[in-house]
Amino acid sequence: MDAVDLARRFALGGAARLSDEPVARGKQGVVWRLETADGRWAVKVPFHPAREDEVRVATAFQEAAYAAGVPTPQVRRTAEGDVFAAVAGSQVRVYEWVDLLAPDPTIDPALVGAVVATMHQVAVTDVGSLDPWSVEPVGADRWDQLVEQLREAGAPFAGRLADLRDELVALESWIERPPLLRTCHRDLWADNVVPTADGGVCVIDWEDSGPADPSQELGYVLFEFGRTDPGRARALADAYREAGGPGTVSRPGHFSMLIAQLGHITEIAATDWLKPNVRSPDRADSAAWISEVLDEPHTRDLLETLLRAVGGSTSA
Repeated sequence: MDAVDLARRFALGGAARLSDEPVARGKQGVVWRLETADGRWAVKVPFHPAREDEVRVATAFQEAAYAAGVPTPQVRRTAEGDVFAAVAGSQVRVYEWVDLLAPDPTIDPALVGAVVATMHQVAVTDVGSLDPWSVEPVGADRWDQLVEQLREAGAPFAGRLADLRDELVALESWIERPPLLRTCHRDLWADNVVPTADGGVCVIDWEDSGPADPSQELGYVLFEFGRTDPGRARALADAYREAGGPGTVSRPGHFSMLIAQLGHITEIAATDWLKPNVRSPDRADSAAWISEVLDEPHTRDLLETLLRAVGGSTSA
């Protein structure tokens, strides 16, 4: 990319200099650092280009959250007001730069709870559309098909997935349609709620934002930042409530988003192992991705423990 052209398109100032290589890589794209006379900027290059209308809702939500005080990088638009620009044949978007530390699911749960509560109080006019990724089960037949394909291909984790198959199917019986919809981030894993050098947290990667039930999003945040520690889950839920969060985790169905998303993550990671691609270039990437679920599975027993810790009922 031409750093000068990039800075000009987004009105970022002169003396533009781009990092020699990407500074971060995720499942959706890579990030470069741009330095100009006006500051530092994160330049995101998606693997799969999108249209302006496809990111309209998510971008508006991030901008509204930023205005409401949610710690997140400010979106920079082009001089024409667009989110994307084509630079040297690549689609790019730009954010202000934030010094982030490595993802850490053991960060202060009260801080996470307060941030999520603030996000859940941000209102935008257009909530967008439901995403099957967050609401639909994988299904018993698909789990059986995957296990068979992985065994035939000699996947080193095939046996572990087979052992977890019945648990995954049982968990999917908990999934319920979201009863209350408002715009949510829908990707609040530790990779996207990241500690910062100044002791706070920063919420990044808002591209998947859209309608969801705040209680169901809170359910998977409790799992991600609580795991096997009921005390952490309780501290997160208490801070969320004290900060005015509208959601509550009171029944198994509030883990619906967690169950659906981790199911689809497992399915996609397994599929990527079978057929490597730009998202997961080699099988080691896919094996590491699926191990995130297999190493610390979200079993019914674990989720019921978290549910009791926050005062919920284990009855459906």
